[in-house]
Amino acid sequence: MAATKKPGSYAICPGRKYRDIDIGEEFYDSVTVTEAHLMLSCGLFKDFNPLHSNQVFGGKTQFNGRIMHGPFTAGIMAGLIGNYFTDTIIASLEQKVIFKGAVFPGDTLTTRWRVVKKEDKEKFKGGIVTLEGECTNQEGTVVALGEGKTLVGNG
Repeated sequence: MAATKKPGSYAICPGRKYRDIDIGEEFYDSVTVTEAHLMLSCGLFKDFNPLHSNQVFGGKTQFNGRIMHGPFTAGIMAGLIGNYFTDTIIASLEQKVIFKGAVFPGDTLTTRWRVVKKEDKEKFKGGIVTLEGECTNQEGTVVALGEGKTLVGNG
């Protein structure tokens, strides 16, 4: 993703306009998950299950340690869509995530989305962009698959 900004904008990058989006277009970004992410997620989701909050307990499970909350991974994936369409996104319409593997503090997650369909919506001066995505860890293991629909404008 480009790190350019429009004057007066606090966007991470200028949003892709609906008319400029191509079927097959891909975008991606990576982030390293930290201990702080895990503990903040416990409070944010009000989920202090020992699988997330107790290293001794987590170490005795099939995961051999604490794991991140599923909604955290889904949020990382969704956040990339919001950043990519900054200034042009009108609404997130649907998102489905299938979790395929555990995510641990210290993992580096790479989310990649691909545009698979466009549906013009003149009423909104843009259209619906259908996306398919995947999230992998630093070893290339798929930890989540996603599908989504986002309403994107041209302005």
